[in-house]
Amino acid sequence: MTGSQTSLATIHIRPATLDDIRTILHHRRSMYEDMGKRDTRALDIMEVTSEKYFRSAIVDGSYRGFLAETSDRKVVAGGGIVISHWPAHPGGLHPRRAMILNMYTEKEFRRRGIARQLMLVMMDWVRREGFPKVGLHASDEGRPLYESLGFEVSNEMEIRL
Repeated sequence: MTGSQTSLATIHIRPATLDDIRTILHHRRSMYEDMGKRDTRALDIMEVTSEKYFRSAIVDGSYRGFLAETSDRKVVAGGGIVISHWPAHPGGLHPRRAMILNMYTEKEFRRRGIARQLMLVMMDWVRREGFPKVGLHASDEGRPLYESLGFEVSNEMEIRL
């Protein structure tokens, strides 16, 4: 079965491991490139720094990665959840929060429901772990998927320093 014939039924979602760091970094860099970030030096630095982060965070459990692969074990998409210490808030019983990031699907595998399947698996994991909510930052391309899953715009603001 070629990439263009791969169906959702032949996609398997599995947890990421330390052996997957190169793939996770490829997804992260490609995600930023797709959003128009073209500064090679900045992307190289981001990759080196991110590799250090993922090597530590996968081991200590503060990053939970999920990868979608075909029946022949080709990874075609991925995403992850960062779990960070965070003060409790009304409705939150634990001093932590979850953020989804690193969502990326290889171009030839887009528009097949793979990203939706990944999101559902990650949302189910977050729910089972007792988080009252999960956030993410949406690209323009990803926004329709996230909205269709019930994500809403929040009151978060940011400033670039």
